Parts: sequence; C-alpha cells; structure tokens
Amino acid sequence: MSKRKPRPWPELSETLAAPVVDNHTHLPLHEGEIPKADGVKLALETQLERAAQVGIERIITCACEVMDFAPMLAMVRKYPQLKVALAIHPNEAALHAGFADPSPDGMTPDLKEHHSMSLESAIHAVCDAAADENVVAIGESGLDYYRTAESGREAQKQSFRAHIELAKALDLPLQIHDRDAHADTIAILKEVGAPEKTVFHCYSGDREMAEVLKENGWYASFAGPITYPANGELRAALGVLPRELVLVETDAPYLTPAPWRGCPNASYVMAHTVRYIAELWSITEESAANQLTNNTNEVYGTW
Repeated sequence: MSKRKPRPWPELSETLAAPVVDNHTHLPLHEGEIPKADGVKLALETQLERAAQVGIERIITCACEVMDFAPMLAMVRKYPQLKVALAIHPNEAALHAGFADPSPDGMTPDLKEHHSMSLESAIHAVCDAAADENVVAIGESGLDYYRTAESGREAQKQSFRAHIELAKALDLPLQIHDRDAHADTIAILKEVGAPEKTVFHCYSGDREMAEVLKENGWYASFAGPITYPANGELRAALGVLPRELVLVETDAPYLTPAPWRGCPNASYVMAHTVRYIAELWSITEESAANQLTNNTNEVYGTW
C-alpha cells in the first residue's frame, strides 16, 4: 500500500517587491471551514498575517450563499485590509430554483434549509446586502455547466442576467464564474450589456476568448492554474491581453500555484503566481506587482 504524499502548508516566500491585492478568495467564516494541511489548521488571523508578510496587503473575499452574507460582512468589518464580493453562485442559483439533479461530474447537490428561498428572493437578498460600504463587487455569478445538471442551466442564466443588471444599477464591478460555459457566458454579457467593470474570475479560457475580452475591455483574473505545465492556453491568453486588463487572485483554498500544487491554498501563496506572471511578461517583479495593483485599484477602488 503506497504511503500518502504529505500535503503541508506552503512555506512563506520572500516578500514581494511591491504590494499586490488578492482580488478573489474565500476566507473561512466558521470554525469548520478553517482549512488544514496534514492536520494543521490555518486560522483566519494567521492567513492574514502571512499574507501581509509576503506583500499581499489587501484581500477581496467572497460570499456566494445567502446564509453567508451577514457573517461575512461582520467579519470584513473587523479587518481594514478586507473587502467583499457578494452574489448567488450559479450552482446555488439552480438549487434556489428547485433543480437538484446529479451534476455532470456525478455529484449530488447538498440541499440546505436556505435553498427553500426562491431564486428571486435570494437575488433580492444580494441587493440588500450589497448596500453595505464594504461590498466592492457583485460576484461570483455566471454559469457552471460542470457542477450543475442541464435542468438547472436556465435558472443559472436567469440569475446571471439579474446579477449583471444589479451590478450596473449599483455601479459595482461584476465577478464572473465561467466553468465550461464560455460561449453562453459571453453571449449573455453581450445580450444584456456588460457592466463597465467586468472581471472573469479565475480565467479559464483560451487565447481566442482572450481576444473577445480584449475587444470588450473585460478583465481576466489569473489564479494558480496559470503556473501548471499543461495550461499553455492560459499563458497564451495572458500574452494576448493588454497588461492593464489583467488581475491576480487565489480562489483559495483551491488552485494552489506551483511549486505547491496539491497543498491547501491561501492568499500568501499568491506571491508565486505574481512572480510567474512577471516572468511571462518579461518584466521585473516590482513592475508586475505595480501593474497588477493599479489594475485592481481601477476596478475596485482603494481602501
């Protein structure tokens, strides 16, 4: 029987040459959500301390379920370096609309008490919560054809259209979740009219799709997968995009960048992704960090 490969917490890297913002992550709200590696938990305070140590001075976390809006806003108010994006996740949208069929990847959705709320009421809850001054984006909303069965796709589209309109009405950026649904995501954005600041979070498209983003002035936010050897199309997409349309994120606790792939992720590990982007751009680490920070400030403002 083979021995399980250790999955430790990534070591701290050297401090970045200039500060950078993690523009999309999922910080733990409850004790049971605190991630652990080889039995070692990494508490929220420790995650934030480590992020600051390596130069990730500001973070935008995300709440994508109705029950998480109030506690996430309460958490963010305690830490001046944090802001939040709020939305009904596309997989959640299908459940609120009553569609809980097994997904294409074979998973059965976990129905919870709050899913008895209608999709329309859930979107109204986003609107109410987004009035808080700590909300800097609507997101993540979009389409997910991997984790939701075909029966729930129309509900996802309905929810996505509503979130687009909400972002425009509130003059907030939109963070898009697009998984195995590139064509429909772009079609709906063009049909409804994209918000002025539109971000494809954890960009997963190719160079052809990057041309569409470039043409429309939409942003691509790159996470750890750009560092994986097999993802040449992601690197090609980065090369197509003007540098002023590029953001960086973790989407932690998932998608840990190389050389720590397979280990849990946190904002402090994003330093590796920033350095990788600097190499791809053939510029200094400081120049890349400054560019990414300027782009983030352009989308979400400063705090």
